[in-house]
Amino acid sequence: MFRAALLALALLAGPAPAQPAPAAPPQGQGLPGANRILAVVNGDVVTLAEVESRARLFALSAGLPPSPEAMRRLEPQIIRLLIDEKLRIQEVQRRRIPVTDNDVAEALAEIERRNNLPRGALVAQLRSAGVQPRALFDQIRAQIGWSRLLRSVLGQQAQISEAEVADYLAAQRARQGQVEYLLGEIFIPVEDPATEAEVRRFVEEVTEQLRRGLPFTIAATQFSQSQTALQGGDLGWQTADRLDPVVAGLVQRMPPGAISNPIRVPGGYQIITLRARRDAGGGGQGAAATVLSVRQLFLPFPGRLDPANPTEAQRAVVERAQRLSQTARGCEAIEQAARGVASDRPLDPGPVVLETLQPPALRALLARLPVGRASEPLIAPDGVALFMVCARERREPEGLSAEQVREILLRERIENISRQLQRELRRRAVIDTRA
Repeated sequence: MFRAALLALALLAGPAPAQPAPAAPPQGQGLPGANRILAVVNGDVVTLAEVESRARLFALSAGLPPSPEAMRRLEPQIIRLLIDEKLRIQEVQRRRIPVTDNDVAEALAEIERRNNLPRGALVAQLRSAGVQPRALFDQIRAQIGWSRLLRSVLGQQAQISEAEVADYLAAQRARQGQVEYLLGEIFIPVEDPATEAEVRRFVEEVTEQLRRGLPFTIAATQFSQSQTALQGGDLGWQTADRLDPVVAGLVQRMPPGAISNPIRVPGGYQIITLRARRDAGGGGQGAAATVLSVRQLFLPFPGRLDPANPTEAQRAVVERAQRLSQTARGCEAIEQAARGVASDRPLDPGPVVLETLQPPALRALLARLPVGRASEPLIAPDGVALFMVCARERREPEGLSAEQVREILLRERIENISRQLQRELRRRAVIDTRA
């Protein structure tokens, strides 16, 4: 139940609460060495401070304690990611593709909006966790610039013709009755065969954290080198014939909500999550979605909970949540109980699609919860949550529009050109690693 609380809050309440500042680093790795150079990329340096800040950013996003051991495990892959990021930024600058501060601010505001956070809250969370906001700003700037660069490289290929749209829709109709899979992916490249074992260990570490409750979208945004990282790893609906054969064989056996082991695919490793499945062509029971209206009441603890030694005030919060769980009937009762409660969690997270909900523990909880009845209290280190389903609605999906087809085809072309260009930049680059 304790684990379910953490997973639920991570999904519906935005980023995990800020963790305490990490313990003092081992001797020789403190502030005096923060500017130690770990790599030089065509004359641009990657410093220890950049690596540590990006590692803390990931730890904060994942709700993990930023311990020295965790930081050391993340360091080799983060160095490689930062090297690739430097190469991308250099190419963006060489081609004079503008990315303004306003572009970054708008992207940051969109992240906050998706996570039901007020403007400025994300930067405040970063600072309170000892993360320099620039670590996130630089990552966003590189993603925006690289996406614009790829579209410019495509040129006329970025224009999807009416004939191509018609062919795609015809192929979709021909696949009617086949099974479609709603997938998410994390792709980690293997640029050098000598580093494959190290990359494999890192991918296994990410997989383990996903199964412990790390939201898939966060891990994809932070570490995936596919263009789908910009959408939290979202691959959309796919049929088996559009997937790598090894991935297709695995997906066909996975239950919804499952996360795959690392899969060796051309160019690197892929982690797949199956969010839902349906019959292609739409219209049937298998294609419908269950949309929930949900209320979540979060009662914060005074101070951080020590499960072995809770305070009287913390016990009182749990007892209040237990009473509400037993007596609250209808969403108006939850809304009334929320009045006067100081919480940064939204009472109404908006429409929730049950079949795509992550993690599986939360999906199972809401699937079996009767409408108008409160869940059992879910206890987390910073408070107690109650969930209530206000309404359930089955919705049949609409067919793909021409604009959606263009986006799908364009994304596939961008992904192909992205991997090709990244390999070319690596091949031409002068990279000196000193870690």
